Amino acid sequence: MKKSTYFSRSKIHTALFSIALASTLVACSTINSASNDVKADVVAPAPDTAFTPDAQREAKVAYLPFQRAWIKPDVDFKAYQYLVIAPVNTQYMLKMDWLHKLSSVNYVTNVKKDIKEVAGYFQKQVIADFNNDPNQHFIMLNYPAQQTQSVLQLELALIEIDPSMPMLNAAGWLEPGGGTAAGLINQRAVAFEGRIRDLNTNEIVATFADRNVQDINPLDLTRLTWYGPAKQVIDQWAKEFVEIANRQPGEVVNAPTAFSLNPF
Repeated sequence: MKKSTYFSRSKIHTALFSIALASTLVACSTINSASNDVKADVVAPAPDTAFTPDAQREAKVAYLPFQRAWIKPDVDFKAYQYLVIAPVNTQYMLKMDWLHKLSSVNYVTNVKKDIKEVAGYFQKQVIADFNNDPNQHFIMLNYPAQQTQSVLQLELALIEIDPSMPMLNAAGWLEPGGGTAAGLINQRAVAFEGRIRDLNTNEIVATFADRNVQDINPLDLTRLTWYGPAKQVIDQWAKEFVEIANRQPGEVVNAPTAFSLNPF
């Protein structure tokens, strides 16, 4: 009888632990699918660059997942039939402080090559998501566009990618147990600026900017490359572009902000 009671209590303890763990996972999942308001509280916007003209007119638009945006008054995006995704600009990323603090010329050279690879990935991912969209809101055109009538061009610039701590340790810049730099890099911040251009008039009809983070847990294999977590954020941005294109009046496109249970 006592043995039976023991096993019963053991099972109860196991069940309670499972419930507690499940609750934690649910809470984490809730954060992952959080509203734009939550993201605004935990992720600071990146500084403006010269890529975006008149960036000071940008503000938070409640129904968009980006931190700042400006849309030309009265522009009718439904009047456009075609979309071009331009090659992603990287010239502003090359000014990142951490890149110039690397102690190895080889690392600097390799990182610059990686930046081009990430930019190419960004462009291809956005194109792929639009092509795979069952709604097919836009007909995708090659760059440069075969035509200009009824064509929008999406122009993107990567302006920030924080490297992984293993990469900086190997490069001899980040000291073990470092302070501010380590804390920032833990968040894996990635930022971009964007413009939408009417190719017929060459007028910019919208601008926007966003920074997001991708925390990773100790088992996440993306930390094996300095830019691995950035691709996860880029994947999410590509999905958001398509969601915005398909957005219905009154609909809010939310931006999840990722946090792990065991950030390091």
